Amino acid sequence: MTIDARHSLTRTTYALVLAGGRGSRLRQLTDHRAKPALHFAGSMRIIDFALGNCVNSGLRRIGVLTQYKAQTLIRHIERSWGFLEASLGEFVDIVPAQQQTGERWYSGTANAVFQNLDLVREAKPAHVIVLAGDHVYKMDYSAMLAEHVATGAELTVACLEVPIGDASDFGVMAVDAQQRIVAFEEKPARPSPVPGQPGRALASMGVYVFNTAFMLGLLERDAADPNSNHDFGRDVIPGVLGKAKVFAHRFADSCVNMVGGQPYWRDVGTLDAFWEANLDLTRVVPELNLYDETWPVLGRQPNRPPAKFVFDDAGRRGMAVDSLVSGGCIVSGAVVRRSILFHGVRVSDGSLLEDAVVLPDVVIGRRVTLRRAIVDEGCVLPDGFTVGVDAAQDRARFHVTERGICLVTQDLLADR
Repeated sequence: MTIDARHSLTRTTYALVLAGGRGSRLRQLTDHRAKPALHFAGSMRIIDFALGNCVNSGLRRIGVLTQYKAQTLIRHIERSWGFLEASLGEFVDIVPAQQQTGERWYSGTANAVFQNLDLVREAKPAHVIVLAGDHVYKMDYSAMLAEHVATGAELTVACLEVPIGDASDFGVMAVDAQQRIVAFEEKPARPSPVPGQPGRALASMGVYVFNTAFMLGLLERDAADPNSNHDFGRDVIPGVLGKAKVFAHRFADSCVNMVGGQPYWRDVGTLDAFWEANLDLTRVVPELNLYDETWPVLGRQPNRPPAKFVFDDAGRRGMAVDSLVSGGCIVSGAVVRRSILFHGVRVSDGSLLEDAVVLPDVVIGRRVTLRRAIVDEGCVLPDGFTVGVDAAQDRARFHVTERGICLVTQDLLADR
């Protein structure tokens, strides 16, 4: 399909971004914000990847469905994604949970879309793409749309291969030679492997393309079923296999900026995954390319002055190595290695940061040591504070993951 034909498809497609999740496995990081609003990569939010994929793909009619502690997310979208041109029919609508069809909040992913079908009907799209707002990846949705049309599908599910040991966290599918989905099981205890590859499974990415009329009928029937969980993975997709044209789309065919031939997709839903995905960006050639101007993540970034490094004396040298340092940061006589400093971080004399993810506007005092840590937004670390030096002491004060990553938040600091 030509580029012009793809653009014609995207102009008649409506995108719904599911962004209401708490992300409870992120512990205290999501006590005050929804997971899609969580900071990532120094100056972005996780939801910027889904929205950036939409805009770069030519999808300019977008609804973002919120629910859990949405104020931070709403403020970010209002201030960062208001550049679309309404006079051309471009918009990002922020849609709070409104109990549109009764007195219940969203009870599943399918129910979230069902409760907002009026938005779909108002937009009158030929196709609807439904996607999660809490994953980190670059994807050209127009390629998936083109394949959806070419196969004559009524529903297309994006998928990628994952290690069999991780597959229980996903919806796992089996496909025939034409990529038609013949089996789908949500979070199976014993995932089925890809034929000929016993160590791999084919997992759903939570990205779906529907023919609009097909989706409307499907969700209305699901809503009327008292035995349904009203979830795409648990109920809707398994329920239509063999009755409708349901195909899989391989992420490798639409992934943008693949490094070494491997598509990049991350669910940063645990503290270990969040820490690792951020620190991956400090590598010489990271798997996720943030510097590609042909597919920018987009969204207005914080307007801060340049990062500043001061003092060049022996034992008192402001420096950062193999690190990302955002605007508004001041590193004063301190050493930063393999770390990410989000905007507005201040690091004082004699401090040492190694393998640390430091969220915005953190103030770090003198002679502080941080190793293998995540520090939440707005924390003030007093002089002499240490994390990553004494494991027993860390566990007594803060939450420490199985991999030994220590989470420091202002609430935890106040409790100690």
